[in-house]
Amino acid sequence: MSVLTMQNPATGEILGSLEEATPDQVRQAVQKARAAHPAWSATPLSDRVAYLSRLRHYLVEHGEDLAQRISQDTGKVHFEAYMTEIFVTIDTIRFYEKHAEKMLAKQKVPTPLLLWPKKSYIHYKPMGVVAVISPWNYPFQLAVIPVLSALIAGNTVVLKPSEVTAATGLIIEELFRAVPLPEGVIRVLHGGREVGQELVAARPDKIFFTGSVRTGKKIMAAAAEHLIPVELELGGKDPMIVCSDAPLERAANAAVWGAFTNAGQVCMSVERVFVHESVHDRFVELVTQKTKALRQGHPTGAEVGSMTFPDQREIVAQHVKEAVAEGATAVLGGNFPADDMFMPPTILTNVTPDMKIMQEETFGPVLPIMRVSTEQEAIELANRSPYGLNASVWSENRARARHLAEQLESGNVCINDVIISFANPHLPFGGVKESGIGRYRGPLSLQSFTHSISIIHDPGKRNRELNWYPYTEDQLTMMTGVTNLLYGKNRKWNFNALGAIWRELRRLRE
Repeated sequence: MSVLTMQNPATGEILGSLEEATPDQVRQAVQKARAAHPAWSATPLSDRVAYLSRLRHYLVEHGEDLAQRISQDTGKVHFEAYMTEIFVTIDTIRFYEKHAEKMLAKQKVPTPLLLWPKKSYIHYKPMGVVAVISPWNYPFQLAVIPVLSALIAGNTVVLKPSEVTAATGLIIEELFRAVPLPEGVIRVLHGGREVGQELVAARPDKIFFTGSVRTGKKIMAAAAEHLIPVELELGGKDPMIVCSDAPLERAANAAVWGAFTNAGQVCMSVERVFVHESVHDRFVELVTQKTKALRQGHPTGAEVGSMTFPDQREIVAQHVKEAVAEGATAVLGGNFPADDMFMPPTILTNVTPDMKIMQEETFGPVLPIMRVSTEQEAIELANRSPYGLNASVWSENRARARHLAEQLESGNVCINDVIISFANPHLPFGGVKESGIGRYRGPLSLQSFTHSISIIHDPGKRNRELNWYPYTEDQLTMMTGVTNLLYGKNRKWNFNALGAIWRELRRLRE
């Protein structure tokens, strides 16, 4: 049995160790979840929502302590741990408490007149066992929110948190013990790649994965063998477009926060900035001043913490090194001491579109800035990417900003703001292209964890329908006449059709 060592990336302190789940334990967890599903799905929604309330109260009461422990596990500063992990989770829970009943209620839909007297509606049925595989950059909220979404929709859940932040996985396990559910409804499995592979192989009824594009593709390929539905929240290379009439002070503040919050380890980080040439130099000057004022440390009294995952640190260093070798200028930062997880915020200029720093997800505290001559050039460069998760447009002209925003190939766009779209639980969240498949959050967030069943109901008072056997010449005359009336250019009644309809209606009563 493999053992995971838990370590504070900012200080090197060993936080403990835990054993990885065995293949038998993974299969047993899925089997128990499947056995628990009928009772949980039959539990009244009001009872499931009441569970959410208890969980919210627990998080409010213990949130500061949980944030401190998450900070130790990830290297992020305490304020960010509380704001982005605890508060966002609490706020989403409250959203579900208010709206879950409406989101999961039977939805009546219109029935065409020709189908009278039938009635139609949509029923949302839980899928069964949902496997959630969560990442290390926001290891609490990006695990707990999908888990709760699946649970409230009536599913049972098996969660595999990231092995990189295994201590937060233990926190989540403690949370579900402190606010318990019936046995088998939720299970947390600790471990790395092999545990994730076993979980997918156990054939859950849906897989919700947040992480890298490479791993997401492997999961999708494995799931395709059994046609298991997948939802993939993957990486980004998010562009920021600064127009000539942008509010520069606000834009500079946003660029600094959007690039360096959580040490740049955000799927929606500002990873590319395209600035109109008329304001480029002033923008770079403002961003540089504001970045110099940042304090780096852990866990309090600073704005920027450490990197979390050593392997990611190497990717960041490689991207910066290659960019500088190819002609980019490190206006600030760029020097990364070996084996130090505190990577100084770095600003690059003179970058070109073909550089790796502008093409691949960097996922670290680096802000590359490129001069453009037109807004259309910025749009074309922004869309020249396999990713499409988030983007931002900066202009004081509302019509211009919206026009540009709607041209971007992105699942989410902010105007005169960054990243914040995820904070509104009323908005669906997800990417296009290689940034993912599916949407969660928003008005359809719970429905994405259900099968929508279309139901049409006839009172059953008649012995037959107009289109049933035996076929007659009157049926064809009737159908061509009705088609012309409803959809034709002249839309005139055909008297032959009227006679055919009358005879067919009489036949229904036979």
